[in-house]
Amino acid sequence: MAVWDKGLEVKTQYDKPEDPPSKDATVIVTITDPFNEPRIHKNFPGGPEELESYRLEVVSGIHDHWIDPAAGKWTYTYHERLFAYCPVENIRSADAPKPFRKVDQIQYIIDYLSQAGHSRRAQAITWMPTADPQTDDPPCLQRLWCRLVAADAGKLSLNMNTHWRSRDLYKAWFMNVYALTELQRMIAEGISKKMNQPVTVGRYVDISDSLHIYGSYFAEAAAEVEKMRKSPFTERAWESTHPAFEMMTQEAREKLAQDPDCYAKPGRHDA
Repeated sequence: MAVWDKGLEVKTQYDKPEDPPSKDATVIVTITDPFNEPRIHKNFPGGPEELESYRLEVVSGIHDHWIDPAAGKWTYTYHERLFAYCPVENIRSADAPKPFRKVDQIQYIIDYLSQAGHSRRAQAITWMPTADPQTDDPPCLQRLWCRLVAADAGKLSLNMNTHWRSRDLYKAWFMNVYALTELQRMIAEGISKKMNQPVTVGRYVDISDSLHIYGSYFAEAAAEVEKMRKSPFTERAWESTHPAFEMMTQEAREKLAQDPDCYAKPGRHDA
């Protein structure tokens, strides 16, 4: 609602001639308890099946096989950039030299914080300055930053910040945050196992340089904004344990186990 009411009017590189300028703002959102319920927006574009597919795309890499820039296919997934970061000079060339080994940045965060939880160095990046600026669809997520802090009763808690250069607020933000907080939980569990002590999920901070609503979405978005003005959040959300949501999510997992491309979509969930 803040972006809708107060965002700047800014044209985008994806506009059609008839599209009005987007609504755009630099936004920081702090979520104190990412797994507090209700957690699921009923009206986000997509559904439980697409949400589960995207979650697994980010945390498990089920769509890493779609990456084939030389063939005109995807240039990245967040899983590939975070778990197997390997910069190249020309991402569109299958023969481009790969002078560096692949780096599992998530494992690095787990290992580093297990030894020095207070460190300011536990981060992971996605951007390849050698190649991404020349592509039509570079990563929107730029960086993760994590730290262990003292929580209640002497337990440790994992805080995480994410930084995005660009963000589709209407069609991407919810799915992004859902998947990234699941990754936060995965990192916390990895640290807990390595340290042999409990590590809970702490606060999540989401920083967007350009959080925007495309002009081409205005008719759809306007209807959702009116719902937000007239009804409490609890009427527009499900708990993640809601039987209908659990059933559709389980069905999605079963279908994805058979065919990880069954919820394939042509667009990305961030731009």
